[in-house]
Parts: sequence; structure tokens; C-alpha cells
Amino acid sequence: MRSGAGSSAGRVRPRNQWFPFGTGEDAAVRLLCLPHAGAGAAVYRAWGRDLPPAIAACPVQPPGRETRRSEQPLTSAVEIARQLAPEVLRTVRQPYAIFGHSTGALCAFEVVREIRRLGGPLPVHLFVAGRRAPSIPMIRTELAGLPADELAVVLRRLGGTPEEILAEPVMLELIQPLLVADFHVNEIYSYHPEPRLPVPITAFASTRDHFAAPEQVAGWERETSDRYAQLVLDGDHFAIFEKSPAVLERIAADLRV
Repeated sequence: MRSGAGSSAGRVRPRNQWFPFGTGEDAAVRLLCLPHAGAGAAVYRAWGRDLPPAIAACPVQPPGRETRRSEQPLTSAVEIARQLAPEVLRTVRQPYAIFGHSTGALCAFEVVREIRRLGGPLPVHLFVAGRRAPSIPMIRTELAGLPADELAVVLRRLGGTPEEILAEPVMLELIQPLLVADFHVNEIYSYHPEPRLPVPITAFASTRDHFAAPEQVAGWERETSDRYAQLVLDGDHFAIFEKSPAVLERIAADLRV
């Protein structure tokens, strides 16, 4: 047999660092999921089991977390979009949709804008949750200089962080740089008006979300020239995970699969 013949058959395709769980090439539609502050791609791992088989959940891994922990986290939604958008165009098969929660919602919005600037195929739907409309400024939360006990108070008010981490100062100090970077992405964002996106938007709000009240989330309607819908969940900032069956049912209905 000729030397090297057949060697490509066993060659493992390198994993894309942005999509550690793959891009669901065999599904009818791909749902790219961007995480909230301090979280990584694993927060959406269960969605891959709970969505209909026709929809592939494709969690996104930004720099600085989980498998990319050694990298410097990015502090700008625009910069995240500039890096992620070309990867989406290069590796994600159409049709696809994008979902983002909290900081991830803002980044998802900017990714769609960047894809439009690049002239690439837009997603069939944009889903946003736990984030006031991008045109409404966020309240500044200065996390950089907080001692561990005060940081725990802020995170406890926000919700979503396990109590065993909040009670452990060493763990809080370890995650503080990533939280500072992510909160910076969300709070220092400067909104610049652009033409409305020709993409339908579904927004998820929560009744007790102190960071994104339903009336603040409603401003997302101004960002689309297509359909807009809003679903209000009973819960706090992380209600999308507590009420995930309703969220995933709505996503499936909007994607018509």
C-alpha cells in the first residue's frame, strides 16, 4: 500500500475553541447559545438533550472560561462580535439562530450586527433573555475593588451563583477577574443606532429581574424590522434555566421545528 494512503480517514478534525460541543451539522437548524457573566458553554449543555432533535444546541465558549480559562477575557461586546462573527460564518452551517442571556444577549445582538456588516447570511431568529434593550444604559456595578464578602452580596442579589462558591472567599477571588471583565462588557457598552435588523426577535423577561424589568426588555422591539414577541417568566434573573421547558418550547415553536 502506498505510504500515507488512507491516513486522512483517521484524522481527527480540530475542535473549534468557540464551539467546544460542536456545531450540530446534522440538525435541521443550529441554535448558538451565548452565556451570561461568569459562565461558560457548559451552562447550556442540558439544552442539547431537551430541545427537539431537529434543533442542535451549540453553546459558545468566549475567552477566559472553562476550556479557554488560560486566555484573557474580552471586555467589549463589539470586540467579542468582531472575533466570533467570522467564526460563525466560517464554521456554522445555515440555517442557524442565536440565543443570548444577560451579557450574552448583548453579545448576540452585536454578533448579528457584525455578520450583517460582513455581508454574511443572517440568523433566522435572535433570542434574548435577561437583558434590557441595548439602547437602555445599564447601572454600573464596580466589582474590581470589592473584597470577597461584598462581592458575595452583589452576586447573591443577582442570583445564579451556588451558595458554596459565595461562602468561599478563595473561590470568589478566583472568579472575580472574569466577572469584572464580563460586567464591563455589559455595563460600559455604548449603543450606536443602526438600521433595524431584518431578523425576528423573541425576548424573555422575568417578573423579579432587578437588572432587566419586563418594560426595559420590551425595548428590544425597536431593534427588529421583522416580528417581535416577548415572554414574561415568573422568576428572577435566571428564570430561563428554572423555566427551561417553557423557554425551549417557545424556541422550538419560533423555529417551527
